Amino acid sequence: MELSGIFVPLVTPFDDDGSVALDALSSLAGRVLDEGAAGLVALGTTGEPATLSEAERAAVVDTCRAVCARHGVPLLVGVGGNSTAGSVTAVRAVRGDVAMVVVPPYTRPGAAGVLAHLRAVAAASPVPVVVYHVPYRTGQPLDVATLLEIAAIPNVVGMKLSDGAISGDTVALLAGLPSGFAVLGGDDAIIAPLLALGAAGGILASAHVATSAFVALHQAWRDGDAVTGRRAGLGLAAVSSALFAEPNPAVVKAVLHAAGRIPTPSVRLPLLPASTAATTAALGALERVAAVATSG
Repeated sequence: MELSGIFVPLVTPFDDDGSVALDALSSLAGRVLDEGAAGLVALGTTGEPATLSEAERAAVVDTCRAVCARHGVPLLVGVGGNSTAGSVTAVRAVRGDVAMVVVPPYTRPGAAGVLAHLRAVAAASPVPVVVYHVPYRTGQPLDVATLLEIAAIPNVVGMKLSDGAISGDTVALLAGLPSGFAVLGGDDAIIAPLLALGAAGGILASAHVATSAFVALHQAWRDGDAVTGRRAGLGLAAVSSALFAEPNPAVVKAVLHAAGRIPTPSVRLPLLPASTAATTAALGALERVAAVATSG
């Protein structure tokens, strides 16, 4: 399996009574796919899986599976943790097309431990694996040599790369990947330069609210249209920065609610709802991107 394009890691909408709004989730999933998203991610960090019950997580996956099946696109499902045995059990039960497996968080097992963990999980997985490398959440940095070893693990087909600013290590990683291995950017504000360097796409929470614009950005860089890519990237970077001004997915949910796409802006504790100021700023950034698209 080769992955390419913009994937949306879906929020989990909540109704007024606090229950999961599955109809809204289905509608949201269908809309981003209609606007050109290449696939969906269920139970990523943006979906607040840590605060969902087992039954709620299953319902979210089933809802997303049904929408992906209708559209003929892959569903990535977030699994894993800092127990290798637990991650193996979880991945064997995954009900998606791809398992998105996070580098073990909090434990900080070192590069050798991460590799051993991922080899065990990938070997147990009935579906291809995308590794999620997000050191500012896991506490586990990894050097380029280790990332390239991860890319060589059988059944690992890609990586969500969320390791911060682009550097010489980013260039070395993208230059050294095996054929068919997909790096999908996960730091929304810098997706444009990552695509310019050769990333296959992105897994972007910001693409909930500007899906077609992010899809066009990806296409511009695939086509080698640097002028369009730079111009679009600047506007979308501002949108992403505004959406992440407070802990994700609070502002994304507030903007979706303001647009009438989900029933409430609610998040579950320990997250707090977005402030009015952050919501207003994000809506303004979106309006500016829309104005440029209309004039251009």
